[in-house]
Amino acid sequence: MSLRGEGEPRAAAGGRRARIIAIANQKGGVGKTTTAVNLATAFAEAGRRVLVIDLDPQGNASTGLGFAVEARGLTTYDLLRGDSGLDSVIVATAVPRLFLVPGSADLAGIELEMGQEDRREFLLANMIRGWVGAFDEVLIDCPPSLNLLTINALVGAERVLVPLQCEFYALEGLAQLMRTVERVQQGLNPRLALEGVLLTMYDQRNNLSDLVAADVRRHFGAKVYTTMIPRNVRISEAPSHGMPVLLYDPRCAGSQAYIQLAGEMMRRGTGAEAAA
Repeated sequence: MSLRGEGEPRAAAGGRRARIIAIANQKGGVGKTTTAVNLATAFAEAGRRVLVIDLDPQGNASTGLGFAVEARGLTTYDLLRGDSGLDSVIVATAVPRLFLVPGSADLAGIELEMGQEDRREFLLANMIRGWVGAFDEVLIDCPPSLNLLTINALVGAERVLVPLQCEFYALEGLAQLMRTVERVQQGLNPRLALEGVLLTMYDQRNNLSDLVAADVRRHFGAKVYTTMIPRNVRISEAPSHGMPVLLYDPRCAGSQAYIQLAGEMMRRGTGAEAAA
């Protein structure tokens, strides 16, 4: 369902400036897409206007927001190729104030198709910068790898949020990601900054979770959110029903954690208004 008519976001909205956040970690299974979908929903329920850009060829964020593959129409693939503008690829979701640019398996070939293009790292930035003024929050769900798609997300974003699973090797892959962020800052996007590190799959019954959390906080200090996302079966079940966990079971521990995370991010004063 394409977004048209009354309520459609326009390029400019009274000087509003979106906070553009890439949600990235090259390690799979850390809760990246889960965070994109449910943080976006929590922001929307708090009154923010939110856009999710699904940049993962697996398209799980799109599925989690209720869009089956056959129902997606135009996608981020069309956006990156320049075949369609942002206003043409945005669709409304079942959550009020929450919109989506769906993902597509065709994204897997974008590196081969566009890899020789000049300024190929700016494909996404060129298509969204200056065109997301109708939103308060733009969340980019990155693929679980440091490829051209992730680089495009980091160049198009102003901040990066890193979900980090509470497991023994949690910090190993993070060092590589932070080196990539530094290179993007130095050569492609000097405005890029670390929004925060989010501890996911926390199990209070497991001492290892507490040890990992303490270790991450020693390395990143106040950049680590106080909120931690627990292991929660309802979070795992929700995508199979095509909905965020905040709709599937709003009272479960996972839903409450994402509501707390959205509140913490807004209280930190790093929202769109503070960034303007």
